[in-house]
Amino acid sequence: MNNQRRAVKVHQPYDAFLVLDVEATCFQGTGFDWPNEIIEWPVCLLSWGEKEVAEFRSFVRPSWCPKLSPFCTSLTGITQEQVDGAPFFPEVARRFSTFLAQHGLIHPETGERLVRFCWCTDGPFDVRDFVISLPLWLRGDVMDVRKVVSAWSEFSRPHTPKASSRGAALPRRKSPNIENQLRCLDLSPFEGRQHSGIDDSRNIARIIIELARRGVSMVPNTHIQPGRRWPWMGKSGQILEEYCFTPHH
Repeated sequence: MNNQRRAVKVHQPYDAFLVLDVEATCFQGTGFDWPNEIIEWPVCLLSWGEKEVAEFRSFVRPSWCPKLSPFCTSLTGITQEQVDGAPFFPEVARRFSTFLAQHGLIHPETGERLVRFCWCTDGPFDVRDFVISLPLWLRGDVMDVRKVVSAWSEFSRPHTPKASSRGAALPRRKSPNIENQLRCLDLSPFEGRQHSGIDDSRNIARIIIELARRGVSMVPNTHIQPGRRWPWMGKSGQILEEYCFTPHH
């Protein structure tokens, strides 16, 4: 598109964006009704006016199902050795809060937000479905970038009738993955390894930068319920015994 390089200035409501794309334990055929555990916590920090992107990345050691499935390793590229040598999530969260304080986003002692920042993910899943106990710095605004790109694409597309004279609706469009979002914005193809958390985060960051260049206002569009409970949770958040099994497919 000819307007790819045309920068459009628009007021952005946030000073910084935290781009997150976690990877988690998985078995082929399982969904969110199975207790996935985070095994990679990668974040790209975008700040207006900064020329470089700051990054935080840590592998995470799963606690209740510590052995990765071959499917999980094949999908994410994360090895058993990497998670065996990694800290559990509470320690990763502590280290990440230090990262946030070092970059001036939160107070190092109280955890209070010092600037306006928004979490950015590809879809609503990363914060909503994978982080069971939300740290204070994660209880805030979340923007589903996939939804923003979809809305921008609809707005930018030349007008076409949404229904025929008989009233038949257009086929429902699939939600665009990262690769399709890059293509939609005329950006170069996916850089790195797909389903590597840090590579996914870096590519989502590219999408956000391009959206901002095109004058898209970045606003939260995803509701996060901190106290959400899953069927496999006991009273204290632990995994119920009947869910403590290794799926076989």
